[in-house]
Amino acid sequence: MSAALSSSLYISPKKPSCPQQSQPTILSTKPTSIKTTLHSHPLFSVADQSVTLQMKEKILCLELMGIDSGKALSLNPCLCSASLESIESVLHFLQSKGIYPNDLPRILGMCPKILTSDVRTELHPVFMFLSNDLHVPENAFRRVIKKCPRLLISSVEDQLKPALFYLQRLGFKDLEALAYQDPILLVSSVENTLIPKLRFLESIGYSRAEAIGMILRCPALFTFSIENNFKPKLDYFMSGIKGKLENLKEFPQYFAFSLEKRIKPRHLESKERGLELPLSLMLKSTDEEFEQLLTKHSSVSN
Repeated sequence: MSAALSSSLYISPKKPSCPQQSQPTILSTKPTSIKTTLHSHPLFSVADQSVTLQMKEKILCLELMGIDSGKALSLNPCLCSASLESIESVLHFLQSKGIYPNDLPRILGMCPKILTSDVRTELHPVFMFLSNDLHVPENAFRRVIKKCPRLLISSVEDQLKPALFYLQRLGFKDLEALAYQDPILLVSSVENTLIPKLRFLESIGYSRAEAIGMILRCPALFTFSIENNFKPKLDYFMSGIKGKLENLKEFPQYFAFSLEKRIKPRHLESKERGLELPLSLMLKSTDEEFEQLLTKHSSVSN
């Protein structure tokens, strides 16, 4: 269906040529004319006749925006009862905050719950949080939301502010980095995600200060799964590489590399050549640089 709906009813296919000066494209179609346009679309007449008129309008609306309507309705059942007018008000609001029309398919596809959010009590407070608490200027709202659409479905009082407070207590002082690089930390549960990751690092032998230091150097540690990332990579580090915890403290980015595609292959190849490389050099070097290291070592050995 997406191929047949390449021209969108709701969004312009082009971005403003000069984002810094141009105003965001605002939806100008009135609800009544939207319905008229939907009803005249060829796909509207061939839709399942058992589907109600309102549902047909919403399904076609979502598809015309480039959103998988089936997935959206599955992830957000509230869309079934939402009015077309309320959905349009959300789209208007997002665009008024600088979100480009072409950004909407990805943002709403990832978080269809946004479409049924209350503009005044749920969406507006998020932008106030970005402005007042993270000091994000209005012309940078788009950059932050594109990085982490989940911000728009997170409660400011119950999620965003508590996470920011906790992160600042740990030592995250750079608000700009939190906003533009690691906003996913703000939508992570303090109790169920952040604290358990910190405690895991402490449980394997690091002091609290050391564990915090590792996270501050590599904030992505807060996003990795304990069972699927930390444990298997730690096990290989201890039993395969036979490294020391001190090495991981100095290079916590180790956990950011793929175990099967990067860590194991490079370690085994280095071992086969009789070469012991620091973790950072072994993993951060490009394929070409790594091959040069191995070649250089082989030449010296011969």
